[in-house]
Amino acid sequence: MAYKEIVTKAVIGKGKKYFKNNYTITPETTPTTVLGCWVINHNFKGYKSGDRVGVDGSYDVNIWYSYEDDSKTTVVNKKIDYNDLFNVRIKDESDLSSDTDIIVRTLKQPNCIKVDIDSDGSINFDIEKELGVEIVGEKKMKIAIEDEEEPWDVIEDDVDDEVLKEIDENVDESYIKEDE
Repeated sequence: MAYKEIVTKAVIGKGKKYFKNNYTITPETTPTTVLGCWVINHNFKGYKSGDRVGVDGSYDVNIWYSYEDDSKTTVVNKKIDYNDLFNVRIKDESDLSSDTDIIVRTLKQPNCIKVDIDSDGSINFDIEKELGVEIVGEKKMKIAIEDEEEPWDVIEDDVDDEVLKEIDENVDESYIKEDE
């Protein structure tokens, strides 16, 4: 059996990482009760950083709270930028070359899991997220090939010579009349 070597794109590294970060925001008015916290506008992009993978991203956190003894409400927001680095294991002695592609996916969207009000009126909150990274690069593979090529099939026309001869004999040559 003979072999040929082909080059194709394949996943050469894959990993995921869970993040839990604590942030603080100090609103203009002193909060009484936190009524809700939500995270929106999550954007991110992966890139190569030496032998590691970096992810730059951001999201907006909106915290709805009451103040003046729960008689009024407002929303405070904060844009959070992040830069996370991954040590993704590369398979089969591949490397992060210039032709590798970095694919980043959100496995768990950023979500507020805990909110507290400090005695000084600032709001502490925890955000969790999980990111997955795939590295796609060129990979060489050997495939088995058959030694001999299969012969070509002969394709026969549907009309044989006798049918063509019969058509020629039945043609009326005076069918088209020329104007004089």
